[in-house]
Amino acid sequence: MKKYLTVLLVTLFVLPAFAVEVTAPEDVAAIPEGAEVTASGLASKVLEKGEGTTHPTAASSVTVHYSGWTTDGKLFDSSVNRGTPATFPLNRVISGWTEGLQLMVEGETRRLWIPENLAYGGRSGAPAGMLVFDVQLISIN
Repeated sequence: MKKYLTVLLVTLFVLPAFAVEVTAPEDVAAIPEGAEVTASGLASKVLEKGEGTTHPTAASSVTVHYSGWTTDGKLFDSSVNRGTPATFPLNRVISGWTEGLQLMVEGETRRLWIPENLAYGGRSGAPAGMLVFDVQLISIN
């Protein structure tokens, strides 16, 4: 009985303290003035500088924390909300991520505005239009 009470108390009081509510950034609706824009149309701005000079390549595997919104501010995915970083190879994600993460160094957090043609390209069941992601590059694996 004591064991179950401990689990219940941890569930009710400790775990919620680690929950993070992710809210849409103020500039989610449009690319702000001063954002860097690449030839492909990917826009980004550094939110927090990282350390080092090594950038991932398109063939790198990375570990990141991220949150993604549509331009109306609707959150559609977040590793931050799940409380677990995601690890994946950059050649297996949307091309806006492949391009955008190669601009980053470890420890950096960057906001990406990814045009639809670099995101899901109108694929049925996927978020449509320009997508906005806040991405923290934790490590290049």
